[in-house]
Amino acid sequence: MPDQKKIREHKRLRFLGTLLHDPNIFHLNRRSVSGAFSVGLFMAFVPVPLQMIFAAIGAIVLRVNLPISVALVWITNPLTIPPIYYFAYKVGTWILQTPVRDVQFELSTHWIMGELGVIWQPLLLGCFVMSVVFALLGNLSIRLFWRLYVSQNWRKRRQDRTERKKLKKAQKNTD
Repeated sequence: MPDQKKIREHKRLRFLGTLLHDPNIFHLNRRSVSGAFSVGLFMAFVPVPLQMIFAAIGAIVLRVNLPISVALVWITNPLTIPPIYYFAYKVGTWILQTPVRDVQFELSTHWIMGELGVIWQPLLLGCFVMSVVFALLGNLSIRLFWRLYVSQNWRKRRQDRTERKKLKKAQKNTD
């Protein structure tokens, strides 16, 4: 985890004022981590530049773990963007029931002006659907994992306590 004090005192983040003083944006608890997964995964599939800034703002506003939210947007990185957004485009065409165009992704202004003007509706719809689905799945998965982890620890504690009682009883009987 990054140093909270450094983040709070960073000169470019001062405009956020006391919003950065909320303990949930740096703590690891069930609510803040599962919420961070929702924010980070939602923003990961939104096709805008500077996703990390939007994830950070979302984390601060929703009072969830800031570092996890920001880190999760890197699911979409220069290597994964083409297949993820192509899949989002296909999801959008399936929902809109439009034919899939043979799109050759190219990271250039010419491609963005030409091709994106034609495929923007299914692409944005597919990105929105994937954002919502993955945000919900991430949140539910973390909550389930957390619950299993906690119940496993409680079970282990109960078992240890029972074993200690048996050991004490056995020691009493031998004395």
